[in-house]
Amino acid sequence: MSFYQTIAKTGTKFIAKHKLFKYGFNFSPMYRRSTARIVHASKDLLEVRIKLPISYKNRNYVNSIYGGSMFSAVDPIPMVQLMNLLGDAYVVWDKSAEVFFKRPAKEDLYANFEYTLTELAAIKEQVAAHNEIEIIKTSLLTNKDNSTTFCEVRKTIYVADKSFYKEKRRRSKSTNSSS
Repeated sequence: MSFYQTIAKTGTKFIAKHKLFKYGFNFSPMYRRSTARIVHASKDLLEVRIKLPISYKNRNYVNSIYGGSMFSAVDPIPMVQLMNLLGDAYVVWDKSAEVFFKRPAKEDLYANFEYTLTELAAIKEQVAAHNEIEIIKTSLLTNKDNSTTFCEVRKTIYVADKSFYKEKRRRSKSTNSSS
């Protein structure tokens, strides 16, 4: 269990899960470096909103938001959000990402991350049927009113039944050690 997972497990005994999610991200050094902040996390964690303000910390050579800041602001949210929504019976990993820069960002950016109950049910059904799946989540970094998209990030997320995943790793290790 990682340091952050330990804090999440212990912290939810004292703080509501959605508040721990928000403040945990906002105070963690790895996320703070992106210069983004979570500004909203719904009580059920189905909706999360971030703000990436333009500042001297993330301006690039041409005075727009550095692309690395845009990607790192978006990168961890869909996976960690899904981990929290599915619970401990599943393994959730980021598998890959594609980043599409649409236009230079010279203003504050925002992104919404949403899962629906229908989507979560479908993920659980597919994992029950196939043991492991990949899903694609797309995140858009936009201006405040969502009228202009500056960056699109498509994340491929791996989801597996935890017991299947452990057995798969065990088989893989025994196959590798006997080679």
